[in-house]
Amino acid sequence: MEYQSKNIQEIGARIELTHFTAGEVTEIHAILHVEPRGELFEGQFTRIQQAVKVLRDMDEVKDAKPIFKRYFLSDATNQVPLISENDECTISYIQQSPLDGSKIALWIYLLRGANVSQMNGSTVVRHNGYQHIWTMGLINTSVDTSYMQTWKTMLSYIDTLKLFGATLEANCIRTWFFVRDVDTQYNGLVKSRRECFMEQGLTPDTHYIASTGIGGTPADPKALIQLGSYAMTGFEPEQQRYLHALTHLNRTIEYGVTFERATLMQYGDRNHIYISGTASINNHGEVIHVGDVKKQTFRMWENVEALLTEGGMTYDDVMQIVVYLRDCADYPIVKQMFDEKFPNMPYVITLAPVCRPTWLIEMECMAVKPAHNNFRNF
Repeated sequence: MEYQSKNIQEIGARIELTHFTAGEVTEIHAILHVEPRGELFEGQFTRIQQAVKVLRDMDEVKDAKPIFKRYFLSDATNQVPLISENDECTISYIQQSPLDGSKIALWIYLLRGANVSQMNGSTVVRHNGYQHIWTMGLINTSVDTSYMQTWKTMLSYIDTLKLFGATLEANCIRTWFFVRDVDTQYNGLVKSRRECFMEQGLTPDTHYIASTGIGGTPADPKALIQLGSYAMTGFEPEQQRYLHALTHLNRTIEYGVTFERATLMQYGDRNHIYISGTASINNHGEVIHVGDVKKQTFRMWENVEALLTEGGMTYDDVMQIVVYLRDCADYPIVKQMFDEKFPNMPYVITLAPVCRPTWLIEMECMAVKPAHNNFRNF
């Protein structure tokens, strides 16, 4: 695992980069930031695109292909029509304002050493008999409640999985649900997802899916829910293990929510951990340190560390972090805390209320570590 940071002073941009190689495949996570310069959105988008070109020319990234991109925007409805993008990978546009004062930030995941193609709006990575399917930006506005939009969007995604010989129960590894006005619309998502999962064979007696459910505004004003997802085919069931950290956290089903805290995927040459959105919660499902963002941050870090430890990793194996804040005024405190704890880590802090009003902060991350398992390489 190697971390890099590159300041591009002439365009006022910064690239935070992590790259990891094992076997034949290199994985790269990059988070790109632009300095706020009191300009219109087009100027910041142009500069972030210039930073992407610099990134793609870096020795560590050359010949790597993008798998997905997530744009964090300050006003998705008005900004997405101004974005000019090619279709080289699946893309998520979501209104979660970067809290550094800019209008835009970008997270890109790239791979080198595998076959990458596009199919039905998904990016498909094929290597060593595995098929990795990344699908972003799914919405359905034919209905007008978060409950029904979740159902319709999930059914559409299930149909997409069928095209790859996959199912939600057997093959979906990670999801992201972005919820417009999460304080009022989240319950509809929770109820709909739980019912859909039950119909698809995902129950308290089987398993759920690592996930983040967070405040985020889709570009379409009619959309209340936006879904992003990662699925895979070709793996053995024993390659996947769910992490619970029951000393620190409880099972989400105990308070009616249906997701796994984290998922460990094991390959011959590496292990991956996908950490779900994690906040300041104890193993009784209670929010702790209400009203204190510093103490909530420490407890959140402790919870994530417990999940990583259960999966045989540490923070040294984390490739990137996304941080969600309810109150933008907490940004200076939280940024200082993250800079001190993770001085080399690619991360972005966004304005995105968490699913309980008393949670002030949440984070998610992905981690990777070399391994020697009795499975095919990644």
